[in-house]
Amino acid sequence: MSFLPFVFANPMMLAALVALPAIWWLLRMTPPRPVTEVFPPLRILAGVLKREETPSKSPWWLTLLRMLMAAAIIFAIADPVFNPRSNTLSTDGPLTLVIDNSWATATDWERRVETAEALIGDAEARDLPVSIVFTADSEHNAVPGSATAARNRLAAATPQPLQPDRAAAVDALKTALNETAPGTLVFLSDGIEAGDGKVMTELAALAPANFRLVEGRGDQAVAITNSANDADSMVITASRLDTTDARTLPITAYDTRGRAIANGSVAFAAGEGAAKGTLAAPFELRNDFARIAIDSAATAGGTFLLDDGFRRRRVALLSGEARDQSQPLLSPLYYINRALAPYADLVQPNEPDLAVAIPELLAQKPSMLIMADIGRLPDETYAPVTKWIENGGTLIRFAGPRLAAAPADDPLVPVTLRQGERALGGALSWSEPQPLADYPALSPFAGMPRPEGILVKRQVLAEPTADLSSRTWASLADGTPLVTTKAQGAGRIILFHVSAEATWSNLPISGDFVEMLRRSVQLSRSGGVASEGAAPGQTLAPYRLLNADGVLISETGRARPLEIAAGKTPVSSAENPPGLYGSEEGFTALNLLARDTQLKPIDATGLPMAYTSEALIGAEAWSLKPSLFAVALILLLIDSAIVLFMGGAFARLRMPATAAIAIALAAGALVAAPGQSLADDSRPGDETILGRLDRTHLAYVVTGEAEVDRLSERGLAGLTEFLTYRTTLEPAPPVGLDIATDELSFYSLIYWPVSANAPMPSPQAISRIDAYMRAGGTVLFDTRDQFSSLGTNSGTSPNSERLQAILSDLDIPPLEPVPTDNVLTKSFYLLSNFPGRYSGSPLWIEAQPDNGSQPTGRPARSGDGVSPIMITGNDFAGAWAIDSNGAPLLPTVPPDEQQREYAYRSGVNIMMYMLTGNYKADQVHIPALLERLGQ
Repeated sequence: MSFLPFVFANPMMLAALVALPAIWWLLRMTPPRPVTEVFPPLRILAGVLKREETPSKSPWWLTLLRMLMAAAIIFAIADPVFNPRSNTLSTDGPLTLVIDNSWATATDWERRVETAEALIGDAEARDLPVSIVFTADSEHNAVPGSATAARNRLAAATPQPLQPDRAAAVDALKTALNETAPGTLVFLSDGIEAGDGKVMTELAALAPANFRLVEGRGDQAVAITNSANDADSMVITASRLDTTDARTLPITAYDTRGRAIANGSVAFAAGEGAAKGTLAAPFELRNDFARIAIDSAATAGGTFLLDDGFRRRRVALLSGEARDQSQPLLSPLYYINRALAPYADLVQPNEPDLAVAIPELLAQKPSMLIMADIGRLPDETYAPVTKWIENGGTLIRFAGPRLAAAPADDPLVPVTLRQGERALGGALSWSEPQPLADYPALSPFAGMPRPEGILVKRQVLAEPTADLSSRTWASLADGTPLVTTKAQGAGRIILFHVSAEATWSNLPISGDFVEMLRRSVQLSRSGGVASEGAAPGQTLAPYRLLNADGVLISETGRARPLEIAAGKTPVSSAENPPGLYGSEEGFTALNLLARDTQLKPIDATGLPMAYTSEALIGAEAWSLKPSLFAVALILLLIDSAIVLFMGGAFARLRMPATAAIAIALAAGALVAAPGQSLADDSRPGDETILGRLDRTHLAYVVTGEAEVDRLSERGLAGLTEFLTYRTTLEPAPPVGLDIATDELSFYSLIYWPVSANAPMPSPQAISRIDAYMRAGGTVLFDTRDQFSSLGTNSGTSPNSERLQAILSDLDIPPLEPVPTDNVLTKSFYLLSNFPGRYSGSPLWIEAQPDNGSQPTGRPARSGDGVSPIMITGNDFAGAWAIDSNGAPLLPTVPPDEQQREYAYRSGVNIMMYMLTGNYKADQVHIPALLERLGQ
C-alpha cells in the first residue's frame, strides 16, 4: 500500500517533454496564414506607398499557448494519479484484519472503514480469503471467509463505547486460523495501550508474512478521567494520547436536561499527557452538574457522567462546648472541619443556644448534621431533628463526657448505650488501649486497609443486642463497637463511640478519620436522591447508556444489571457499558475509564519480527488524465479562435464601438454594486428598529451617571430573567434610551431612575416624554429615596426635588397610591404593596375617576385603563439587579430575600398590567379571583 501524493501510471511518456524545444522552434518559424482583404480601391491606393511586409514568425504568446497545450497532452498520456494504491498483499495466506472499534475510533470511523474496504478489495482482486475481527465486540468470529462476507461484516460494525478487549480477539484469531500463518496481518489500531500491553507481541507470534500497523490521528484521543467537587470549583482531570504540543480544550457542564450551565477549559502543557481544568460555579449550581464533556471530543471517553456521589454536600456542625479560640486543637469541631472542608460545604450556627441553633441549621437544608459531644438536646428540637432524619437526613454523633452521662433512652443514637465511659489503660486499669479491627465486609469502610498505630483509650459502650454486629461499621480489636449505625426512615444515624478530638483516641489526627468521614458524607442524600450509596450486594438495572459519541441513549441492548459489591469499584465492560444504572429516582454513574487513567501509546518495542507503520487511507485514488485532456481541449479552442481572428474571420461580426462601450459600462456597474437593489431606499438604523420591534424590550432612561445606568440595566436584566422563568412572556435584553433622540413608541414601559446629579432633561426631551405618555406609554419614575408622599413640602431629598422639577413641565393627571382593588394588585400575583430595595414608599398611579368623572383635557382611563405615569421611591432596579451569575448585586433594606421576591412580583404585575390593561378587572374573572382569595 502506497500513500505518495501522486504517481504517473505511464512515466515513460514524460520523455516526450524533450521534444518541446523543437516544437517551439517549428512554431516560431511558421508564419500565420495571410489575411484576405476585400477589394476596396481606396484601401489599395493607400497601401501602394507602403513597403510590402511578410511575417517571418508567430507571436511569442501564441507559441507559448501551443507549447502549454502540447505539455498538457504529454502529461495526460503519462496519467498522473493522486492517492495511488498498489496491491502489495502477500499471497502466502489469508488477509487478517484486527480492527479496533473502541470509543477512540468514533471521530474517524469513516476513514477506518475506507481503509479496511480498500484492503478487502485488494484481497478480492487476488482471490484471498479474509479474516476480520473487531476488538470491542463481545463476540468474535475470526474464521476466514470471502471478501464479500468480510465487507458485509465491516458495513455492520460500529464504534463501541468500550475499551478494546484485544486479548479475547487474539485468542479468537488463533482458534480460527488453527496454526495457519496469515499472509498479511493488518492491525487497525486506535493507538491507545490497553490491557497488559502485549498485543503487538501476540500478533507477531502468529508469524504473518507481512505485518502492518495502521493508526489514526492521536490528537483526537482525549478523555476525562476524574472529577472532584472542591470548595470553590469542579476540578476536572483529563488525559490525552498525543503530547507533542501545548493544547487547550474547552469543557462544558450540562444538567439533567442537557442544558449547558458552566464552561471551563483544560490546558495541556507541551510534553504532558495529563492536565487539570476547572469549572467555576456556585455551590448550588455545581450540584446540578449531570455530565461534563470536552467540546472537541465527542466520544464516550470525552464524556464524564456524574451522579449523586459527585455532588458536594452541605454539612451542619454542632458542638457541645465552646473551647478557647487560643487552643483550637482542643475544639471538638477542629479535626472535623479539617477533614471535611475539601469535600463539603460546612455551616455552623450563629447562636450557642441549641434550641435556636438547630432550627437555624435545619432551615439551610443540610445533607448531614454532625454533633460533637452533645448529650441531651432541648425537648422541642427532637421532633424537627427526627422528621429531618426520616426525610433523608444523616446524623453523625461523636461521644464525649456529655454523651456518656446522658440518659440511655436517647432516641437519636443508633444503639442502646451504657451510661458512663470505658477507660482503657492508666494506672488504675488492667486493660490496654485497643487498636482497630478489620472493617466488616458490609461496612462502607470496607476496602480501607486496617489502620496501624491508632489506639483508643476511652469509649462509650453499647449494650449487647442480637443485631449489634449488623449495625457495626467499625470495631476495636476486642470486638467492642467503634462506629455503629441505624437506618431511620429515609435517613440514617451514625455514632462514633469516641470523641471528635484527640483526648479519647488518636483517630481524629489520622488519615483514616478523613476517609471515614468522607465516605459517610457520600452516603448522605443530596438533592433528594441517593445514588452513590447503593447497598452492597445490590444490583442496578441499566437506565441510560453512553454510545461511542458520548450521548446518553435509552437503548440498553444486552447490558446486564450492575452489581454493587462491598470494597469493589465497578468497571465498564461489554456486559456493563458506561452509563447510568438504576432508575429515575436514583442511579449510579459508571464511566468508561477508571479514575486517573493515563492514555499511553501502544508499545511496539522488542517484537520478534519487523512491521510497517502506516496512516489511515486518505481520499480515493483519482487520475488527473481527464482534467489534463480537458485543459488541452480548451487551449485548442482558444488557439483556433485566435487563428480565426487573426485571419479576419470575425471582421464582419465586429460590433460598433459605441455598443461595446455601453455593454462594458453596464457590466462594470453590476460588478461595482453586486446584489444591490435599484430601489434600495433603506436608511441607517433601520436594522436596529426592526430588531427592537421583533420582541418586547424593557427600557430605561440613560441618565449619564455610569453607576445609576449600570444598576438600571442589570435591574431590568434581572426582571427580564424573572419574567422569562415565571411567565409566558420572554422579553429581549433591556434597552437604554436617550429620551432626546431615541424613538420611544417601541416600548410600553420606560423606567426612569431619578438622580439629582444627572443633567436636567431639556424642554424638548420633556416634551417628547409628554407626547409618549399621551400616546399610551407609561413612565415609571423611581427616586430611590423611599419617599412616602408627593406633597410639595415632603420632598426633602435631592432626588425628590429633581422629580418635582421634571413633573412641573409635564401634563400629568391626579395621582393616588395604588388602591387595594386596582388591577395592579392582581394582574399576575396577588399583592398588597409594591416593595423594591426599600419598602417604605407607595406606588403612585393615575387616580381613578369618581362616578365616571374624568380629568380635564385628558381622556379618563385611556390606553385600556393603564396609568400613563407611576412613581415610587423603593428603588425597584436595586432589588432586581443581578450579576452575570444571577446573584443579587445589592442587599434589600432590611436584608430580606422575601422582600426581593415581592419586588420581582411587583415588576411582573407592572409588566402584565402594561400588556393587558384592565383585563383582570373584567367581571368574568371576579368569581375566580374571589375563590383564590378564599372569599
